[in-house]
Amino acid sequence: MHRQSIGDRVFNAVNGLFFLVFTVLCIFPIYYLFINTISDNALVQNGQINLFPKGIHFDNYIALLNVRDLAQSAFITLSRTVLGTALMVLASALAGYLVTQKAMPGRKFFYRLIIITMYFNAGLIPWFLNMSMLGLTNTFWGYIIPAVVQPFNIILVKTYIESIPSELEESAFIDGAGYFTVFRKIILPLSKPILATIAVFGAVGHWNSFIDSMILMSSEPKLYTLQHRLYIYLNTTSNLGKLMQSGGTITQADLVSALNNRVIMLTVAMITIVPILMVYPFMQRFFQKGLMLGAVKG
Repeated sequence: MHRQSIGDRVFNAVNGLFFLVFTVLCIFPIYYLFINTISDNALVQNGQINLFPKGIHFDNYIALLNVRDLAQSAFITLSRTVLGTALMVLASALAGYLVTQKAMPGRKFFYRLIIITMYFNAGLIPWFLNMSMLGLTNTFWGYIIPAVVQPFNIILVKTYIESIPSELEESAFIDGAGYFTVFRKIILPLSKPILATIAVFGAVGHWNSFIDSMILMSSEPKLYTLQHRLYIYLNTTSNLGKLMQSGGTITQADLVSALNNRVIMLTVAMITIVPILMVYPFMQRFFQKGLMLGAVKG
C-alpha cells in the first residue's frame, strides 16, 4: 500500500473539511425551511426558529389541503413536468439522431439553424407576441410546445450518438433494418445515459418555471403553476409587511391573511423542493455518465 506523506494527509484533511462545510451550506437552507414549516407558527413569524424546531406540528401540511386552487396548481405543474419532459426527450433523441445521418438532405443546414437559436433571441415582448399569434396564451399547451425543441440538448444527444460505434448501425442496415428500427432498437437503448441527463434538465426546468405561467396565463388562474402560486403568496406577505412598516392602515383580517400566507409560502416552498430532491438520486449515475460522454466527442 502507498504510504501517505504528511503533505498528503494535510491535503486530504483540508479537502475533506472543505467539502464537509460546503455540504452543510447546501443542506442547511433546506433544513431551515423544513424546521420553520413544522414549528409553532407564532415563533416562526417572530423569527425565533434558527437551528432546532420548537412546538413541532404538521398542521401546516394538512392545512394545504384547504388552500384554494393549490391542488390544481400542483396538478398543472406535475402534468407539464411529465408531459413536457417526455416530449422534449423524444424530440431531442429524434433530432439528435437525424443530424448524425449523412444521408439526410440538408443535414448541416438544419443543424446550424438549430444552433443559431441559442445565440439570437428577439426578447421577451416579441416572444409574447409570437405566443399570442400562435394561440399559446391561456392554454396548457403554452407550457409544452415552446419547450419541446431544446438546442443544447440536441447537441448533447448528437455528440453522444456519434460516440456509438457506427458498425452497429451498418450491421443493422445490412440485415434489412430501416432508420426507425435502428433508432428504436439500437440508438435509444444505448443512449439511456444522455437521455436521462437531458430528462433531469427538462424536469427541473419545467418544475421550477413560473415566468411563462405569469406572462402567458394571466387570464387563466386555473393554469397557474406551483411556483407561480408561491410567487403570489410571497408578494401578498411582502406587500402587507411593507404596509405595516409604513404605518398604513391594516385590518385584523389582513394581518391574519399575512400570517397564513407566510406559513403557506414556506410550506409550499418545501413541497416544491422535495420532488426534485427525490428524483435526482435515482438519475445520478445516468446523469454523470451521460453528461461526460455527451459533452466530448468520441
